[in-house]
Amino acid sequence: MEQRKEVKNILVVDDELDMLIFLSNLLMAEGFTVIEAKNGTEGITKARKNPPALIILDVMMSEESGIQIYRLLKFDKQLKRIPVIMLSAIDRDTFSHYQKFESSQPGQSVPEPEAFLEKPPEAEELINIVLELTSMDKNHD
Repeated sequence: MEQRKEVKNILVVDDELDMLIFLSNLLMAEGFTVIEAKNGTEGITKARKNPPALIILDVMMSEESGIQIYRLLKFDKQLKRIPVIMLSAIDRDTFSHYQKFESSQPGQSVPEPEAFLEKPPEAEELINIVLELTSMDKNHD
C-alpha cells in the first residue's frame, strides 16, 4: 500500500506574472499547494494567515525589495523558521554582498537564505531544492 504524503503549502512571492505562473504550475505538478503573492506585504500577510512549508521570494520587486521582506521574515517570531529560496535576476555574489552589508548593522544580523537561484531557474534544480527543504525536520534549530 502506497503511503500518502502530506500536501505542503508553498508561498511564491513574485511581482512578475509570467514567473508566478511558471513557478505555480511547476510546484502544483509536483503535488504542492501554491499560495501566490504579487508583493512582499501580501506575502507576509498570507504567510502569517497560513504558514507555508517554504517561501520562494523574488529579490527584486517593484514595490519593495525581496531582501527587505526576507529580513522581515527572519525577524518575525512566527515566520523565522520557514525556509526561504531567494530567486533573482541579480547574481548570488551581488546578493551576498548586499546581505552582508545589511547584516553588519548592529542588531541586524540575519542568516543566509536556505537557497539562492538566478532567474530563470532550471525547473529540475528548483524542484530538487524544494523537495529537500520541505522534507527537513521542522524541529531543527
